[in-house]
Amino acid sequence: MVRRFENKNYWTLILGGSSGLGLASAKKLASEGMNICIIHRNSRAEMELINNEFSLIKNEGIQFLSLNKDILNPNHQQEIITALKTALGSDGKIRCLLHSIAKGNLKPMTGSETESLSADDFSITLHAMATSLYEWTKLIFNAKFFAEDARILAFTSEGSTKPMTHYAAVSAAKTALEAISRNIALEFAQFGIRSNCIQAGVTDTRSLQMIPGSEKIKEFTLKRNPFKRLTQAEDVANVVSLLCQDEASWINGCVIPVDGGEHLN
Repeated sequence: MVRRFENKNYWTLILGGSSGLGLASAKKLASEGMNICIIHRNSRAEMELINNEFSLIKNEGIQFLSLNKDILNPNHQQEIITALKTALGSDGKIRCLLHSIAKGNLKPMTGSETESLSADDFSITLHAMATSLYEWTKLIFNAKFFAEDARILAFTSEGSTKPMTHYAAVSAAKTALEAISRNIALEFAQFGIRSNCIQAGVTDTRSLQMIPGSEKIKEFTLKRNPFKRLTQAEDVANVVSLLCQDEASWINGCVIPVDGGEHLN
């Protein structure tokens, strides 16, 4: 493994990186010498398995910080910024801010008042999965933690343009996420910040498993994908790594499909 980020004192801050695409990206970047900070929200019962995964990251010989805090809570946000300041020290900089928050409401649009989506359900999902990207960009920017050539990355899906049953709130959030990412790309470019979204193909993560009818989605994808397989979290992590490299500095304001051509059909 080429440790291309070693001895540069670069950090990646991952919002929601205790599983799925975020965790896979953390492992990939750590193996290349990137220091890692993961902010996550998990129960005590979940932490034994998660800590085993975090141990694998620490074994890469990089600096590692994990904070089990609510990314959306203003008080927790300030605690995270304080902890980051200590971890970064005088020379450390955040090369990559990776948004991997999966906190969306999966209710149907029809049914009783208690069973169907409400305006509050939309608001909560939009905040968690979309506007929090801008919120955290501003927090890191105002704290002057970004490297001179920083990368902001966020995970989106085909659901931003294609409707799926029970996916309305998440679909709206993914659409907003892409719009926010593009505007960050435009308005923060003067500060050396690049912003892109990665549109991952159907990946068998916990987030997918929560979607009603996920088994049928997987079956359809296996027929639809040119390579006849699902996207793996490692496929996506590889592209996160590519976009963090110096050679990717001219990629800005894009939504990049990482799905083996799944979107073609």
